[in-house]
Amino acid sequence: MKVVVTSMGEGVDSEVDPRFGRASKFVLVDTETSETTSADNSAGVDATHGAGVQAAETISRLGAECLITGHCGPKAFRALQAAGIEIYTGASGTVAEAIEQLRSGDLQRSGGPDVGGHWG
Repeated sequence: MKVVVTSMGEGVDSEVDPRFGRASKFVLVDTETSETTSADNSAGVDATHGAGVQAAETISRLGAECLITGHCGPKAFRALQAAGIEIYTGASGTVAEAIEQLRSGDLQRSGGPDVGGHWG
């Protein structure tokens, strides 16, 4: 499965960024091959509004099937759902730790946004 984790840097040793739309980077991890790539999200970081929807479009283009993040707002949540991307919130630690939390079942699939619009 291709999983995107919001990150403060590149690679699996980077800390999870708790913000989805305004995360610095997205780390894409293929859980079957362990291949990782990083994508820049400077457009989202600098956006005056619409950062979450732009970020959802970005990770959809990356081929993500699943998102791990700290928090997700309502517009981003709807865009991710429309793209068929599973959403897991409440992640912390490093990207590698977040992937392990997903594998071990310690992260719960999100049933809805967990912050209001324009958060963080």
